[in-house]
Amino acid sequence: MLLTFAVSGYRSLRHLVLPLSQVNVVTGANGSGKSSLYRAIRMLADVAQGRAIGSLAREGGLPSTLWAGPEAFSREMKAGSAPIQGASRRNNVVGLKLGFADEDFGYAIDLGMPVAVPRSYFNLDPEIKAEAVWAGPVLRGSNVLAARTGPAVKVLEESGSRSHVITNLQGFDSMMTHVVDPRRTPEVLTLRERMRRWRFYDHLRTDQDSPARRAQLGTRTPVLASDGADLAAALQTLREIGDEPALDAAIEDAFPGSRVEVAIQDGLFDVTMHQHGLLRPLRSAELSDGTLRYLLLVTALLTPRPPPLLVLNEPETSLHPSLLQPLARLIVKAAEQSQIIVVSHAGALVDELASKDDSTVFELKKELGETIVDVPEPPAWSWPPR
Repeated sequence: MLLTFAVSGYRSLRHLVLPLSQVNVVTGANGSGKSSLYRAIRMLADVAQGRAIGSLAREGGLPSTLWAGPEAFSREMKAGSAPIQGASRRNNVVGLKLGFADEDFGYAIDLGMPVAVPRSYFNLDPEIKAEAVWAGPVLRGSNVLAARTGPAVKVLEESGSRSHVITNLQGFDSMMTHVVDPRRTPEVLTLRERMRRWRFYDHLRTDQDSPARRAQLGTRTPVLASDGADLAAALQTLREIGDEPALDAAIEDAFPGSRVEVAIQDGLFDVTMHQHGLLRPLRSAELSDGTLRYLLLVTALLTPRPPPLLVLNEPETSLHPSLLQPLARLIVKAAEQSQIIVVSHAGALVDELASKDDSTVFELKKELGETIVDVPEPPAWSWPPR
């Protein structure tokens, strides 16, 4: 389980260190930074896939994602007696930092602006300035297992000494994808594979052109696609090798007297829903957006291959208020197997999840353009040096 998530310099997230529990709910007003926090977590996961630079490029590049306010706020700025302005000289380097710590290891990455290369088309691509993997919840000099400074990476050897494993790592390559050896760096390999298993759902399509509304060829699908395109195959896989009673209970909880089945015609899979009072089942193309979204969430949350971390971004979209309590119960059920982060502004869903044991609610607020969170006891955290 992740114990801590940290981010610095990303959009309105100037510096946040959050203690995580089994069920975590991120809420707040529009513009408070919920989407930025979600994207920061997802970007951290992209590091393990070698996609962090691409993720930033899709957001307009590093300059457009960096904290746009002053390096620090003076007392007069906060009181409103002085204008918000930057100092004539910065004290710290510009960078975007992301990190986390779980029960075994911690990881952090520091992205900064590259040294311009003449005639290169890629001078706006960020450069990885520092990375570190360590043992335990907090980075210290003595518990570092692998550390990267610039192009060089040092690892802790069995003898207790530290030695270079690479000295020419490209600025756009992460050590999480290039310094992985089951003998020499088994901890880096373990951590990378954990990160690769994190799962995100923020674009479950329910529009009329959604792939989930069309019959499709199906193969065993233990994990629903991020856009829900393979819903029918994933539902049938859940029935055959997953918790079928939990699936039926989740449907009954939300739609009393209904049942969901997968029909096959000419080798194509399609979702059908039998509802009390109707003479024939409704096909997926006929379902309302809210009903289809709930079926997608059921399939994602009851997966027979649960991830260590499952993140849902505004799962309440298109759902009728009557479905929020069943959804909360479904999330709590999924939390028996996975750590959950839910980003939501639906008060009923937030309140229902907040009442459960081992849950934490983070209410984001904005002050002078900065996202802040009231955390009574922030966990200790250190960033790796450049």
